Amino acid sequence: MKLSTLFAAIFAIAATALCHAQPTPSNGPPVSISVYDRTRVDTWQWFAAPPESETYSYVESLLRLGVAQRIRRWDWQLELAQPAVLGLPKDAVSPVLAQGQLGLGGTYYASNGNNTDPAAAFLKQGFLRYHFHGTDKNLRIGRFEFFDGQETKPKNQPIGWLQTNRIAQRLIGNFGFTNAQRSFDGVDGHFGARTWDVTAMAGRADQGVYNMNGNPELNVDIQYIAFSKHEFKQHLLWRAFGIGYHDGRTGILKTDNRALAVRQADKKNIRIGTYGGDFLTDLPAGPGQLDFLFWGVLQNGSWGTQDHSAGAAAVEGGYRLSKVATTPWLRGGWFRGSGDNNPTDSHHNTFFQILPTPRIYARFPFYNLMNSKDEFVQIIDKPTKRLELRGDLHWLQLTSSSDLWYLGGGAFDNKVFGYVGRPSNGHSSFASVADISADWQATKTVALNFYYANARGKSAIAAIYPVDRNAQYGYVELVYHWGVPQRKTAK
Repeated sequence: MKLSTLFAAIFAIAATALCHAQPTPSNGPPVSISVYDRTRVDTWQWFAAPPESETYSYVESLLRLGVAQRIRRWDWQLELAQPAVLGLPKDAVSPVLAQGQLGLGGTYYASNGNNTDPAAAFLKQGFLRYHFHGTDKNLRIGRFEFFDGQETKPKNQPIGWLQTNRIAQRLIGNFGFTNAQRSFDGVDGHFGARTWDVTAMAGRADQGVYNMNGNPELNVDIQYIAFSKHEFKQHLLWRAFGIGYHDGRTGILKTDNRALAVRQADKKNIRIGTYGGDFLTDLPAGPGQLDFLFWGVLQNGSWGTQDHSAGAAAVEGGYRLSKVATTPWLRGGWFRGSGDNNPTDSHHNTFFQILPTPRIYARFPFYNLMNSKDEFVQIIDKPTKRLELRGDLHWLQLTSSSDLWYLGGGAFDNKVFGYVGRPSNGHSSFASVADISADWQATKTVALNFYYANARGKSAIAAIYPVDRNAQYGYVELVYHWGVPQRKTAK
């Protein structure tokens, strides 16, 4: 079914339902209305690549306007997105291939036809959903956002934080940090009860992320199924899942560690299966709470002409002083995503991150989880109910010195692959990163967020950027979120 036909059908059904609705007299509109506006000022100092500019600033703006309605067992939603980026640098893309785009300013510029002030408007979400008997059983069709690992809504607050910040979107997400973000055209459904949930989804990825025009579909599709369950009065949450991924953009050059001529000759599709699970727990221990987390996946399939087999794992733990007013929380962890040791054989062994929101796990977005090792410590504190402070230290290495330094978050355009790879030059020592953030929910509708990071490049980075192997990045962000609920309708 063509996208236009699908949306026409959704709009027709939604309009019919709206016409037949008989709202009871009450204050408020017959539909719920939402307004989301995010304005961010970014400042970069990328690893030096003279004579190009590695130091610059720009402004991002994202406006999302939505209407939605619930009528008996049906609900629908339409949402328009209007992203814009102002003041992008013209000289933040190096002609030296290995140096490439010098931060996300260069990426936005290159992804929008070398435009310094790109802007667009498009349909971000447009779906129709049917709710079966019970609140945890529904089926949705249309355009929507999807987040792997976030199928349930834990009542346990630490479990909920860990699910959102350390489990969800490692493999599938809306890339919410970027200005155009990501949606999917497809169908998904949930079937569950109070302690368990089965979620299935099949869809095609839409353009967006760094490209301001998020309307077109890509020839990239995913299939997802997961079973999640709470145990021990919500102190344990576990999930088992499987993901199918297909990239049919055969005219696009794949990003991997093979020679350029070999990759140019490879016009076959990518088909990968990912199978994994995770669990996280939060248990009372003395004056606080002890948490532990495990996440792991294995992959197989085909990477063009190569056989694909890879894997990744994360182990984390922490202790939270829940009886202290500010609830300080000290955590640490280890992650490893496999790399490819031999670029000349018929096997591709680099862990593939699919379509994630990578910035959750790489807050200074100059790397991702592919061919990557990450050892970290972090501390989180809440001086007030509305203010959260966080600081991280990361020690990063490349898993294989024969593979690439990868960054990016997957397919977002029909012209480029979506992941970028820079040569390791035989090095595995990569970088150390220190960052701090402050997120303040000033009012119910207004939030102010601050972030700063400093990266110290090691031998892998110094081989590409010998003039200055260090980098900095920071932003200040204002978020406004306002909504009006629909008035009650007759049952």
